[in-house]
Amino acid sequence: MQYVYLIKSQISNTKYIGCTSDLRKRMEEHSIGKVESTKNYRPAKLIGYEAFLLKSDAQRREKFLKTTEGRRLLKQQYRDILNK
Repeated sequence: MQYVYLIKSQISNTKYIGCTSDLRKRMEEHSIGKVESTKNYRPAKLIGYEAFLLKSDAQRREKFLKTTEGRRLLKQQYRDILNK
């Protein structure tokens, strides 16, 4: 399985969208600061994820979610969680 995931920094309003085949391992990497783009925004909380059978589908979804329209969609889907 391939996963597209959304995490939110607990110290700021920063959000990160990523793609991985091992979600637990990737979240651990985010937690200990191994991911360059999120290490300054720890701790981070997993907000949501989507699972795909094919890596190409997951990458396509991740790319879409990083567009303006995709971010707008995420904001609507996770409105209550993101506003906390």
